[in-house]
Amino acid sequence: MQQVIKLVERAKAQADGHNVGGALSAAPAQPALALGAEEAEVARLLQICNACRYCEGFCAVFPAMTRRLEFGTADAHYLANLCHNCGACLHACQYAPPHDFGVNVPKAMAEVRVKTYQEYAWPPAMGRLYERAGLTVALALAGGLALFLVLAVAMTGSLVHEPLAGDFYAIFPHNLLAAVFGVVFGFVVFALGMGVRRFWREVTPARDYSAGAVSAVRGGAAAEAVHDVARLKYLDGGHGEGCNEESDRYTLWRRRFHHFTFYGFMLCFASTCVATLYHYLLGLQAPYALTSLPVLLGTTGGIGLLIGPAGLLALNLRRDPQHGDRRQRPMDRGFIVLLLLVSATGLALLALRDTRFMALWLAIHLGTVMALFLTLPYGKFAHGIFRSAALLKYAIEKRLPSKLQLGAD
Repeated sequence: MQQVIKLVERAKAQADGHNVGGALSAAPAQPALALGAEEAEVARLLQICNACRYCEGFCAVFPAMTRRLEFGTADAHYLANLCHNCGACLHACQYAPPHDFGVNVPKAMAEVRVKTYQEYAWPPAMGRLYERAGLTVALALAGGLALFLVLAVAMTGSLVHEPLAGDFYAIFPHNLLAAVFGVVFGFVVFALGMGVRRFWREVTPARDYSAGAVSAVRGGAAAEAVHDVARLKYLDGGHGEGCNEESDRYTLWRRRFHHFTFYGFMLCFASTCVATLYHYLLGLQAPYALTSLPVLLGTTGGIGLLIGPAGLLALNLRRDPQHGDRRQRPMDRGFIVLLLLVSATGLALLALRDTRFMALWLAIHLGTVMALFLTLPYGKFAHGIFRSAALLKYAIEKRLPSKLQLGAD
């Protein structure tokens, strides 16, 4: 008990800016990245949390924390991406502001998360785009691309035309659309893959355990991680009642709106994949009937991408300013609004595809889709990729014996 008291006293001294008795070390066993101010703050807070452990049952962050006594840069980035910013620990913490310790785990974790996106971006120079990602940039990019396509169509004299029975390829040839969006999509996948690959090299459990031990549990761990991602498990606050938003009242709506968004996006992606199979494998050319599988999947996904982002935007506007990093909210809102624009213009295009204004709405929709794709590797979308990797690491390491071997461990 005396050691815990000393630990807390030293943590308080660090909060005051003093170096007492050889201040708490934040160096990892295998140093990787330099410890910045944001990572040092996470290390300071987790030293306090490790002494208290009141929030141990809230989410995956705290059980993962208890397997460590020191928190280096890689640990800070791993735990920050494991955090779902539910806010439960902030409202439960006896050391939260205005206490002298100033423990605000959601804020500190959010500040490290955006550094993860910046430092692991590919190519590295593009990491600076996270500093500019925001609502204004998103709207300007979508508007600019849409205007460019509208003018391109207008120059051909087909902006307003006789009904074409929904034949999009009469406006933009199929091969042109497939080539342009295929290249952009390939770049998005490659850029995000390179970034998460570098992230995994820094946080991989193979740094602390043998390859054989990790391989033995990898299958079950991967299945659990996929399950947790699909259910958005840790958006239940760790107790099943949901997140805290504008107050200490719990709500499950953030989790529900995330589900609408996630599965709406996946249904739209499935619609595109099925349409591709129809075109290349079965020789069935678009346009497809309203009752066809691609249209049904796309319509259902589009509705989900209206409900989910609209709800998330409403919650974001009302969220307690202590939750997360307020400087990142423009980036959050820019991504949310782009999703809303893509779904709204897509559904409008479906409704108007047999009218004289199909070309106009097709150009607007394609412009917003292109804007969304171009910003995916350098905006809020990246959080899902890095969080999935963090959940995989957590699922692996919880199946392996703790290196600390303390008490019940």
